[in-house]
Amino acid sequence: MTTHPNLTISGHPILAHKLSILRSSQTPPSQFRSLLREITYNLGYESTRDLKTKQIPVSTPMEETEGVKLLDTVALIPIMRAGLSMVDPMLDLIPEADVHHIGMYRSKGSLLPVQYYNKLPRDKSADVAYVLDPMIATSGTICAVLNILKKWGATKIHVISVLASQKGLETLFAEHPDVYVTVIAVDPVLKDGMIVPGLGDAGDRLYKTSTEGQDDDEKLCSPSKRKRTMST
Repeated sequence: MTTHPNLTISGHPILAHKLSILRSSQTPPSQFRSLLREITYNLGYESTRDLKTKQIPVSTPMEETEGVKLLDTVALIPIMRAGLSMVDPMLDLIPEADVHHIGMYRSKGSLLPVQYYNKLPRDKSADVAYVLDPMIATSGTICAVLNILKKWGATKIHVISVLASQKGLETLFAEHPDVYVTVIAVDPVLKDGMIVPGLGDAGDRLYKTSTEGQDDDEKLCSPSKRKRTMST
């Protein structure tokens, strides 16, 4: 089992229970989305425990006292498409957070990550950036996004995922030992770029899509091929 001082594996029994339902091939997309939202909300609590705060005065109905206010600026970085489903529960926790989308797909032949969308503002960074993606498989996509965020100027980066492969975590921490990661569980096997036993393709299960008989993400991201796809 992978161990690292920046790795948090949640041992909460309720999250383990929900993960088992999430894994099941019998779980319909509507329930899959609902479960992922609940899981993200709870992982978000664990991941934000180290945010910096400052003291502020608070007037209660009884007397004056001291409270706290978040001091760190926070950016949520969902990796499209599956990471989009994790944004709303994180915004429930941190309504003031900025949201900056990054679109990545894995090339079908090489599994190498390819960026097709980036909305990071050039004139603004964040104290803490939370990368949102349901799974860390090969970690190639995550590592590519981490490189982008470091060049952008993020001083602290925390990846929130439901599930990771052991190999993926080893690669991630070898390349980015300063990054924090929170997951529910770590699966031992990585086969053809997929986590085993895993939970399948999170994007397909979220949005009830399938790559079988359809153009893959690489084709859909090519303008010329996208036009042909839309016209058929």
